[in-house]
Amino acid sequence: MDQIRIVIADDHPLYREGVARTLSEDAGLLVVGQAQDAPGAVELTERMTPDLLLLDISMPGGGGLQALRQVMALPNPPKVAMLTASEEDDEVMQALKAGALGYVLKGVGSRELVGIVKDLARGQSYVSPSLAGRLLAAMRGGQKAKAANPLEDLSKREEEILRLVAEGKSNKEVGLALDLQEKTVKHYMTSILQKLHLRNRVEAAVFAREHLR
Repeated sequence: MDQIRIVIADDHPLYREGVARTLSEDAGLLVVGQAQDAPGAVELTERMTPDLLLLDISMPGGGGLQALRQVMALPNPPKVAMLTASEEDDEVMQALKAGALGYVLKGVGSRELVGIVKDLARGQSYVSPSLAGRLLAAMRGGQKAKAANPLEDLSKREEEILRLVAEGKSNKEVGLALDLQEKTVKHYMTSILQKLHLRNRVEAAVFAREHLR
């Protein structure tokens, strides 16, 4: 199996190098580059074409959120996760809205981080548990409380699709699993996001893990 190629961007060298060592100890992971500022993160990502970019928010040269937006505008962007100490709701929301697949707080343990990185590389979203509840509340902020079961407006098919999205599957993979065309899955996803008042797949995955049993 091919190694997961990773770029780490953080302006604190001791922390950045510690993360690199932790990940490199796993045979399935390969750190192909390290950057210390936002422009360096974008340049290194474009040059090294990693599978996953781990990106801090507070960095020189424009910050991690600006770097995230620039990386997501590349022709073939990697999966991106914020690895940061920031617990600000606004920054979490901005990162997910800009395309980050994950938001990981720096207090995470070494073994857990390795598992999270592998899940992210497979396309499964991740938000640190201490932030997930607040994120859901923010996503629904300003809206009237819905019925006791927030999923009651979804059809059975929409619920099936939502479960698969929560597992990290792409529209194409969902279509193969349910014998649907990819464009049909896209239409279902649009409907799901509208019904649940969510903005993207990451929010949908977080929501599903909270409410689907």
